[in-house]
Amino acid sequence: MADVAEIVVTGVSGRMGQMLVRTVAESGQARLCGAVERAGHPWVGQDLGAAMGGQPTGVIVADDAVSAFRGADAVIDFTAPAATVAFAAQAAAAGVAHVIGTTGMTGDDLARVAEASARIPVVRAGNMSLGVNLLVQLTRMVAGALDADYDIEIVEAHHHHKVDAPSGTALMLGEAAAAGRGVVLSEVADRGRDGITGARKRGDIGFVAIRGGDVIGEHDVIFAGPGERVILRHVASDRSVFARGALKAALWAHGQEPGEYSMLDVLGLG
Repeated sequence: MADVAEIVVTGVSGRMGQMLVRTVAESGQARLCGAVERAGHPWVGQDLGAAMGGQPTGVIVADDAVSAFRGADAVIDFTAPAATVAFAAQAAAAGVAHVIGTTGMTGDDLARVAEASARIPVVRAGNMSLGVNLLVQLTRMVAGALDADYDIEIVEAHHHHKVDAPSGTALMLGEAAAAGRGVVLSEVADRGRDGITGARKRGDIGFVAIRGGDVIGEHDVIFAGPGERVILRHVASDRSVFARGALKAALWAHGQEPGEYSMLDVLGLG
């Protein structure tokens, strides 16, 4: 890999997009070579630095991802499912690694990302912080050690702008808990309770989503058993933890063989 990796960030006007731009600029390991926004966005055609309210950077915001990806080492993408699916195909055509932090993707979306991963390395994670990925490992371990006498509940909280629920991180934790128990999450997930629901079904994995204010991200995995509770918790106090993780993934992914990877692979925990 080159000493300085060439990185493209998509959705640069968003909260995560701007954080990624700053993280790349401050890293010393990477250079921002392209910035992408949707067609018709007021930033398109502007210098990115000026659009962000700072000094010009020489990087012009584009709405043509194909051109922006050409010559890059990796693309970092925290956008929306439909956009991410399109970016995956365009990254595959350009031969650049694709790092995906987008959540709320459907089975069909994931299948199309998998098609792209036959040609390029794709790192996809519901959460890219080191702490959360350690929490995933701990959740799997604890779920494997405690039987179904311990009810599993996953409680997550995010800001009021978040559009998907449960969060991608909560679903990662649910998958880890299910794997620890040796079950399939889709068969035991309880994602909605309202009214007279009856008693909790033994072995279910429950999800609760809280939305409010400017909460960056909080996740609890509760193992509630007879006479005791084990609670695993992660609190993000700064959105930069996700951006740093995504950049680490981009630096790692460039030069890997085609395929789908997770942050556990990036961190050597897979």
